[in-house]
Amino acid sequence: MSEKEMMHAVGFFEGLPIDEPNSFIDAKEEKPKAVGKDLLIKVQAVSVNPVDTKLRQTSGKSNALRVLGFEAVGEVAAIGNEVEKFNVGDQVFYAGTTTRHGSNQEYQLVDERIVALAPEKLTKEEAASLPLTSLTAYELLFDKFNIVPQKDATKEKSILVINGAGGVGSVLNQLAKWTGLEVFATSNPKNFEWLRKVGVDHPLDYHQDLKAQLREIGTETFDYIAVLFDITQYIDTIKTMVNPFGHGRDQRTLRTCRVEKQIGFL
Repeated sequence: MSEKEMMHAVGFFEGLPIDEPNSFIDAKEEKPKAVGKDLLIKVQAVSVNPVDTKLRQTSGKSNALRVLGFEAVGEVAAIGNEVEKFNVGDQVFYAGTTTRHGSNQEYQLVDERIVALAPEKLTKEEAASLPLTSLTAYELLFDKFNIVPQKDATKEKSILVINGAGGVGSVLNQLAKWTGLEVFATSNPKNFEWLRKVGVDHPLDYHQDLKAQLREIGTETFDYIAVLFDITQYIDTIKTMVNPFGHGRDQRTLRTCRVEKQIGFL
């Protein structure tokens, strides 16, 4: 019988506070084998997502090592017998799933249907930070708001992005600008230069009165409003700012509110 091939993995058996010595453990696990539609990825770069933190904090004791990590870049080391879209040696990136071991290991199994070729113009580290934020921004604009994903498809329309300088906002602003939207986004003034770089036409200071700033610009309502923060702090303000048949959306629930009257949500 051949000896099992082992690999390094970083995980835990219990969700402990981050300052505990066993909050993360450098362990040895058997190197998995790709079958079916799985790709075996040699992991080259990972990012830390808020979901990693939340799952670590809420995980109970287990006899099996739990490996987190949902976003990664790597090289395809082996493919399953049903794989159709990728070859050994391809550089790929992806957001994984909570139902399997994550990317905090040397090799990871990932279903090819949630994988894409990595962007050639970005470093591995840059690309590893994009999958989940990009998927969220894409779903908001094109699935929830039903914007056509084509260049200049929404000219003469506008969007307000609350918390526009975060991960999702930074991607969403660029996609929104690409579709032709006039982009308004709130953030700290220290981030205004970054907002302009990622497609924002009108940076807004979230410390100041939002409606007063908009009146100075000459805008009062929007076709789309994306709240990438706690919507409860903004609901009374934005519900009067959505154009008839416009849309307002909360990032955390991916909930879209269609408005037929500017005075409230249906």
